[in-house]
Amino acid sequence: MNLRRAGNGAGSYILSAERVFAGERRVLSEESFQHMLSIERKRTERSRKAFLLMLLDTGAGAGRNSAKRLENIVPTLLVNTRETDITGWYKDGSVLGVMFTELEIEDKEPILRTMLERVSGALRENLTFEQFNRVSISFHLFPEDWNQDSDERPSNPALYPDLTKRDEARRSFQIMKRLMDIVGSLGALLLLSPVLLAIATAIKLTSKGPVLFKQKRIGEYGKPFTFLKFRSMYVNNDAREHREYVQKLIAGKAEKQPSNGNGAGVYKLTKDPRVTRVGSFLRRTSLDELPQFLNVLEGKMSLVGPRPPVPYEVEAYHVWHRRRLLEAKPGITGLWQVNGRCRIKFDDMVRLDLQYARSWSPWMDVKILLRTPGAVVLGEGAH
Repeated sequence: MNLRRAGNGAGSYILSAERVFAGERRVLSEESFQHMLSIERKRTERSRKAFLLMLLDTGAGAGRNSAKRLENIVPTLLVNTRETDITGWYKDGSVLGVMFTELEIEDKEPILRTMLERVSGALRENLTFEQFNRVSISFHLFPEDWNQDSDERPSNPALYPDLTKRDEARRSFQIMKRLMDIVGSLGALLLLSPVLLAIATAIKLTSKGPVLFKQKRIGEYGKPFTFLKFRSMYVNNDAREHREYVQKLIAGKAEKQPSNGNGAGVYKLTKDPRVTRVGSFLRRTSLDELPQFLNVLEGKMSLVGPRPPVPYEVEAYHVWHRRRLLEAKPGITGLWQVNGRCRIKFDDMVRLDLQYARSWSPWMDVKILLRTPGAVVLGEGAH
């Protein structure tokens, strides 16, 4: 088996990604394997057949002992996995990955146990005791279960190395975006301070309850945060009707509701008895969204990005809908808001969010921000 030395005299060895092992089987490079991992996620979203990612940390470091260990691990792994399974470097020279695809998993524990026993047994037979003790194995199932009741990130970072690498490549743009968020939100809060005071006074004088409405929303990578709005509803209201409508909307079964605009209708509850008279005006003009500049300053939101959903909305998501949370930080405005807003179907909204995530740039944010005041004034899709 051919090995090549990595780095400038670092003394570590990695297996050549171009070599063919165990007949026709090939070990993919890190870049190729991570690309296949992103493709397999999308295939699973369509087929609804899960896949299992096994990561085998070889404990490889510097020196010939590490090279010898890799010589034994790689062919053992290839021989003991299916030809249809995808094998490659999750991290070049140190962590091997295998994707077991198109699985019908009803009870995952027995499957994980069987795979672990098979792989670890084969490695134990082909490695010395010391070599085997340096190896660690972990399993990651996609789609993963998202627990909306936890305050931690429910999405498994191990399943999205391509997104991590993309964010690292965009690091300078991300810094620029954050600076735009800080300067823009501070400027807006200072400029609009008289308006904020007037709205707070109107809310306080016309209905009982706090000025600000605080709600749990789902942010980047599925992590929850406290979302701020001006209160537009009566306190202690029942969210059951809204929850049922949202579930129908996501399933593509919701009917458009009558709108005060051009009569085209919107995919949103428009005759909501929970909304106050002042709240109705705030919603039509989007003034209820102004406190979210504080969320932007906190770093939980951006000026531009997908709208953050409530937990019961995420519970109703199809797997591919989750990508709108994984690929971009939520924002106050976005492509959806300036392209019809509630007049378009839920799936189309998600596609706009994904389009934004794929083609994002600081200039794109500027263009969306410049279009937002016009969308607000026209009330396009707002209610």
